[in-house]
Amino acid sequence: MSEKKERKPQFRTTSNIELKRSYGPGASGTDIGEPGAYPFTRGVQETMFRGRLWTMRQYAGFGSAKESNERYKMLLQKGTTGLSVAFDLPTQMGYDSDHVMSTGEVGKVGVAISSLEDMETLLADLPLAEISTSMTINSTAGILLAFYIVVAKKRGVPAVKLKGTIQNDLLKEYIARGTYIFPPKPSLRVITDIFRFCTENVPEWNTISISGYHIREAGSTAVQEVAFTLANGITYVQAAVDRGLNVDEFAKRLSFFFNVHNNFFEEIAKFRAARRMWAVIMKERFHAKDAGAMKLRFHSQVAGSTLTAQQPENNIVRVAIQALASVIGGTQSLHTNSMDEALGLPTEKAATIALRTQQIIGYETGVADVVDPIGGSHYVEALTDEIEKRALEYIERIEGLGGVIACVESGWIQNEIQNASYQNQKDLESKREIVVGMNEFVQDEAYPTDVLRVSDKVSQDQLKRLAAFKARRDPKVTAAQLLKIKTAAQGTQNLMPVLIEAVENHVTLGEIAGELRLVFGLFKESITL
Repeated sequence: MSEKKERKPQFRTTSNIELKRSYGPGASGTDIGEPGAYPFTRGVQETMFRGRLWTMRQYAGFGSAKESNERYKMLLQKGTTGLSVAFDLPTQMGYDSDHVMSTGEVGKVGVAISSLEDMETLLADLPLAEISTSMTINSTAGILLAFYIVVAKKRGVPAVKLKGTIQNDLLKEYIARGTYIFPPKPSLRVITDIFRFCTENVPEWNTISISGYHIREAGSTAVQEVAFTLANGITYVQAAVDRGLNVDEFAKRLSFFFNVHNNFFEEIAKFRAARRMWAVIMKERFHAKDAGAMKLRFHSQVAGSTLTAQQPENNIVRVAIQALASVIGGTQSLHTNSMDEALGLPTEKAATIALRTQQIIGYETGVADVVDPIGGSHYVEALTDEIEKRALEYIERIEGLGGVIACVESGWIQNEIQNASYQNQKDLESKREIVVGMNEFVQDEAYPTDVLRVSDKVSQDQLKRLAAFKARRDPKVTAAQLLKIKTAAQGTQNLMPVLIEAVENHVTLGEIAGELRLVFGLFKESITL
């Protein structure tokens, strides 16, 4: 592993102009506040990137646990400062690799994890006490967290030292993505169980990443992304408060996940507006007193939906612009997509270029030397105010319709996103919106042939390993553990200790999820026309 490169900035320009920590005031002449102070419009930390750069994550996972582990080691060696795990669809949907529903999907869009053995292979030789690991997982988030905790425990790393994030955001799955299993109410129960368990046992773990990313990928506008994400956040906080959790304790470990598109200044303003809105919501609505519970900390990822299969090298430029907007907007963590992701899984070369993009921004451009460097811009402050105004209007409409869950069950939120997506497609077809290389400035070209593809042998080998893992178990122990899960799900006790015990006794992900399905049932989406 390479050593983490610490910044040694001079906080001055190449012309030897000394730089202040931050600049102001706002466009109207009024004070826009200071970074690290309520309502955090200008950033959640006083010094932001002057202290240390954002966490540079690269989202990765494909094929077998062994292959993914090798990619993580490569990324760490090249300077990644945090891991981000992509799981295949069966893992996301709660099926073991040997289930009929997994046919053709094992290891294809992420790594296949069915057993504790798979997780041990995925994390082999990685310094779990030192790194921060993000897992993009929702319906089975509690199970994957249990795997992670057990692997760490076996390696002598206590849960209190683990740092990372599980996405664990089911509301946006119903709204935009679709990898849900259970209906909203039992899903909220599992989520709040995780809140409580981690607050008491894994204090440095971010228990949820409330995601606007997938809402934006589904076609929403920037305003809708902010509004629907924060509305989901309100729902989670209210559910936790209703369960008796202390907002000043659990809310400090909430995190958010936003998209970054090409409209440079709108994206920066979006982040500033979201921070301010969340701080006010937490203070005035939920009466948070701890400043940490009011801070909107977020991970960002450049927009996969903006990347084109045509002229894929152009995507390097798009990624750089989006990453720069994210940094100026004050992200805590960033993933940069690879130029070939519109064609397939990232090659090692493309993933390296994506990481180098972040490093160039961090170490060469000087944008990290000043906190909120365009704060006070007439344009940015006006955009920030307008995004906040429109997003708040959306939140008020949602509450008038009975809240997020009612709007999900009726399909209202989904319909709003579909309408925005339809309008965007019309704009592309009419060339009101230009995408270079796709609907303008096109050229004849052959698509690249060096695209990473997952071999069918990955599935065959995974099934063999899983069969051997299951054959080594005592069936009576497995049955007893499944009964404990069923009993806990039917009652009110916290599910996390039960899931951890099951994982320690070699119950698989699919078996655990299957037992929960029997108790909680399945969610069926309303069809809106």
